[in-house]
Amino acid sequence: MVKITDSAINIEKLLVQVTKPESGAVNVFIGTTRNHSHGRKVTGLEYEAYMPMALKTLQELEQDAKARWGLHDVAIVHRVGKVHVGEASVFIAVSSAHRDEAYQASRFLIDQLKQVVPIWKREFFEDGTVEWSLQAHEQKTEIEA
Repeated sequence: MVKITDSAINIEKLLVQVTKPESGAVNVFIGTTRNHSHGRKVTGLEYEAYMPMALKTLQELEQDAKARWGLHDVAIVHRVGKVHVGEASVFIAVSSAHRDEAYQASRFLIDQLKQVVPIWKREFFEDGTVEWSLQAHEQKTEIEA
């Protein structure tokens, strides 16, 4: 299951959905908005996505991970819009028979998401500056607020 949402991520619901009776492991990665970046205080983030391509790419990643590691289930959810400090921006959960597969698949999914999914992040700093970055390249452009 993949989803891009402008609402808070319901972590508990997704965890229940991914957990299967045949699974000996469920691995969860939750990316949250931290209060600093590059030595500067962050007040919040805002994400934008090219939705058709982002959803298609997430679905391809989900299928690839299932095939590579024989996963029982996968959930990948990414927020768009404003995400406050401490809130989840991305949620990835995988279930499998064994922990090694779950760890490998989870790491693969977050790393690939950051590399290939067209999602842009805008960081808002305490000093009033704003910087955009394409997650895949972490290239930043400063914009006066």
